[in-house]
Amino acid sequence: MNYLVLIFSILLEVYMIMDALYQVMGEYGYIIEHILMVEDIIHDPCIRRSMNEINAGGVGVAKQRQAITDGLRENILNFSHKVEGASTKEVMDLIMITQYFDTIKDLGNSSKNTTVFIPHGLGHVRDISDHIRNGLMEGKTGSVHDD
Repeated sequence: MNYLVLIFSILLEVYMIMDALYQVMGEYGYIIEHILMVEDIIHDPCIRRSMNEINAGGVGVAKQRQAITDGLRENILNFSHKVEGASTKEVMDLIMITQYFDTIKDLGNSSKNTTVFIPHGLGHVRDISDHIRNGLMEGKTGSVHDD
């Protein structure tokens, strides 16, 4: 078990015990006014450095994904406005198909891959697009409920 998870689970147990202690002692007329407790966990410098690198990498990836999303949104809007009758769904499907073929090309060009099984056919590209779209919608629905 990761030692950080262990430490935080122990802290959670301590807080639960404190709450129970407040209640039990309150039933007997006692009020606990103050408990000295060490709440700050000081990590070894190399662990702090590693955690900071992980966090910085996550922020970098998040910014990169946001830039990609912003670019896609702008391209979809531009394309759907310039081509009459093109819906945003059709533009997204076109982008998904392009991404799909780019992925197949990249897999074929990579010398590290020996065998890759990818369903391929007219229906499979639409299935992949539907799976990705459904996953995004489920993620969006989940984030709405988390607020």
